[in-house]
Amino acid sequence: MAINILAAAAGFIHPFTMHDPNCLFCKIIAGEIPSRKVYEDEEIFAFHDIHPWAPVHFLMVPKAHIPSMAQVTPEHAGLLGRMMALAPRLALEQGCNPYPDGGFRIVTNTGVEGGQEIHHLHIHVMGGPRPWLKG
Repeated sequence: MAINILAAAAGFIHPFTMHDPNCLFCKIIAGEIPSRKVYEDEEIFAFHDIHPWAPVHFLMVPKAHIPSMAQVTPEHAGLLGRMMALAPRLALEQGCNPYPDGGFRIVTNTGVEGGQEIHHLHIHVMGGPRPWLKG
């Protein structure tokens, strides 16, 4: 807590609690950029990918600005667990066929070498009949 207060006093944004005004996903969460919303609660926002690789392709993002999986700490375990537990329900609601014949893929890219393009932690949920464009 003291570190956050000192950081705030020095003008630094704590990356896990504040909105980043330059972040595309923070702007989508704030409603500044339109999206096709799939789900929203106090901590999680999900929306359709604008360049889908599969018949079902949406993103799940924490509302807190966490740049990537590389910055995840034990304090984020509950949030990430809720995101993983929510993904199957949303996948089915969005049109994925049920397990075991159906299913979906969950992908999280981390860093430039990991293929991350937007530096706000996000989980891709992709599914539907194959073949897919990518993935």
